[in-house]
Amino acid sequence: MSQVEPWLQELLRLNDEEEKMTEKQIKIVQAAVEIFSQKGFAGSSTSEIAQKAGVAEGTIFRHYKTKKELLLSIVAPIMTKLIAPFAVKDFTKVLDAEYPSMEQYLRAIIVNRMEFARKHFAVLKIFLHEIPFHTELREQFQETFSKLVLEKAYKAIRHFQAEGQIIELPAPTTMRLIISTIVGFLITRFLLAPNADWDEEVEIEHTIQFILNGLTLRKA
Repeated sequence: MSQVEPWLQELLRLNDEEEKMTEKQIKIVQAAVEIFSQKGFAGSSTSEIAQKAGVAEGTIFRHYKTKKELLLSIVAPIMTKLIAPFAVKDFTKVLDAEYPSMEQYLRAIIVNRMEFARKHFAVLKIFLHEIPFHTELREQFQETFSKLVLEKAYKAIRHFQAEGQIIELPAPTTMRLIISTIVGFLITRFLLAPNADWDEEVEIEHTIQFILNGLTLRKA
């Protein structure tokens, strides 16, 4: 079993505040993340997870009734406790800070999210694979994202629009265009082409300029 990853250390700390996980649960969760991340939920089996964790398969079912409950026990707390307060904790600093330009604001967001993705990619990969197929995860994400991120982002967008730095579009539309570009950039970097030979700083700059060009060009 590999050493405990930062996301799991944080999850264990948060669980200690509520219900402490047993040593076997820790091994099961860590093994499940590795296997779900490699094979996806549908392609994984509890027997594989048990073997990876070094426990009997029956031990998994003593803690988790089904494979889906095991998945939700990993991803749901990551959503509510990590991607919410833990992940957004650092992201909120970016969203709340004042920037003199939209360009600097975008750069801060991209760098911040890249570092988060780099640290927690195994869990994020599971989340990206499974959210289309599990209503519980999708609804939880929508609630968390709208509560902790959207209004702060809308406020910044309206500020830069009022200053004339970007064109007047509905804030939700502007946010959707920004998010789709940044998320596409992160998925390409960490999922589709993780070993590609590219200059990260240059690619970040290209992404920023692509967004800015779209948000600053006005109709003739």
